[in-house]
Order: sequence, then C-alpha cells, then structure tokens
Amino acid sequence: MDTRAIAPLIDAHIHLDQYTTTQQQSILQSLSSQQVEALIAVSMNLDSCHANLELAKHNPRTVFPAFGYHPEQPLPSAGDLHLLLGWIKQHIGQAIAIGEVGLPYYSRQEAEQAGNSWDQTGYIELLEQFIQLAKQYNKPLVLHAVYEDADIACDLLEKYQFRRAHFHWFKGSRQTIARMEDNGYFVSFTPDIMYEEEIRELARQYPSEQVMVETDGPWPFEGPFQGRMTHPAMTRQVIQSWCEVIGMGTERATRLFYQNAKRFYGLPQSSL
Repeated sequence: MDTRAIAPLIDAHIHLDQYTTTQQQSILQSLSSQQVEALIAVSMNLDSCHANLELAKHNPRTVFPAFGYHPEQPLPSAGDLHLLLGWIKQHIGQAIAIGEVGLPYYSRQEAEQAGNSWDQTGYIELLEQFIQLAKQYNKPLVLHAVYEDADIACDLLEKYQFRRAHFHWFKGSRQTIARMEDNGYFVSFTPDIMYEEEIRELARQYPSEQVMVETDGPWPFEGPFQGRMTHPAMTRQVIQSWCEVIGMGTERATRLFYQNAKRFYGLPQSSL
C-alpha cells in the first residue's frame, strides 16, 4: 500500500511515559517514517504528568499530554490529590485533555472475586472532580470506564452537561452504547479489534463520526502483535480491521479517523 496518499495516523491514547527511555526514543524517531503525526500521551498520576509534560516539551509537534489519575490504583491521599489538582491547574494551558481518569472496574472485579468488599464512593467522587475540572477549563476528558461503570460516568457527564468525553478501549451493553452515542461521546479502538468479537461488534454499532484509534501502549497485544512492542504505527492495522467490519475503503477511513481525532482534541491542523 502506498501510505503517502493516505492521511497520517493519530494515536488517541498512549502511555508514552511508561515505555523505557530507549523505547521512547525509538518510537519518537520512527513516527515520521510510519506516517504517525501525533500522540495523545495520557497520565497515570502526578509523576506521570511531569514525565509526559517533559516529553511534550521536547517533542512539541507530536506529543500532546493529558493530565489525570488512572483509576486502577489506590485512591490518592487528600494531600496528594491537592497537589495533583493544583499542578494540573497550573499547567492546564499545556494540556490537550484531562486524563486518564475514570472508575476501577478491573480492580473492583479482582477484589470481589477474592471475596473482598469494595467501596466505589471515593472513585466516583474523584471522577466528578475531574469532570468539573474539564468543564471549567473546556478540555476534553479521557475516560477509563467500561461495562456498568460507564453508566456511572454517563450519569456524571450528564449532570454537568459535559459532552467532550472519550471512552477509550470501551466495552459495554447495547443500552449504554446507545446512550453514549446519543450524547456525542467518542470511543477508540485498539489492536484487539483484529481478534476480539466484542470489539468488532462495537465497531458495527458505533457512529463513524465518533470513533478514533489508539494503542494504549505499552499494553501488549495478541494475534498478529504477539511478542511485539506496542507501537503507534499499529493504529494503521486497527483502521484496516475496522474497515473490514464496516465495509469502508481504507483511504476514506484513515482520513475519517484522522479528522475525528483532530476535531475531538482540537489538534493543530498540521503537526509534522
């Protein structure tokens, strides 16, 4: 395939700071040759925010940082949360979005399967604070909220009449999907669309105007990606797989995913 005639790629969700320094350098040096124009670098916590900001400073035309607190970890102390929120507000002008934030579905499942009780209240309250922050500064929100947790997230988003929500690597019921679709929320597909029927079914259902592509790297994938370092260039194969499901031409779909990401994140019209 002659990729020169096709729109560039945008990885809409990657943990760039979680790669080793050598891996980061390899990825960043190869982006241009792989026709990858931009990375949305989501954060895990305050240290992660610092790291992604530094990566963005050194790669200002390709790395766009999002600041947040990943929910699949213990809640921050009141003091740590105060520091995090204060830092984000101080650096909000350098943030493309608030994220990754959301609810700890997998941690909760693990705890409940082990017979332990789980109180979701603190995580819901934390997510509400991040939604308020995103609305206050008019920043997109990058969400980790799947299955029934997505309904809680939707409740909060609707409470604040906030629509700029990106549910990354989403899984959920038809009812939740319809609700998200009606509210104008975006979802993104990872390389597992190539071998997970649940994800392929989501692709069949979700409006093409509200989809993006991501890797969630350095998360490893199976199928044709088994044993390989997750690279933003894998998004091209994700789009091709989406095309097989939808029946759209690859060139048209690549432009669609590119424009969707540009529009949702408010990215500059030319990054490379």
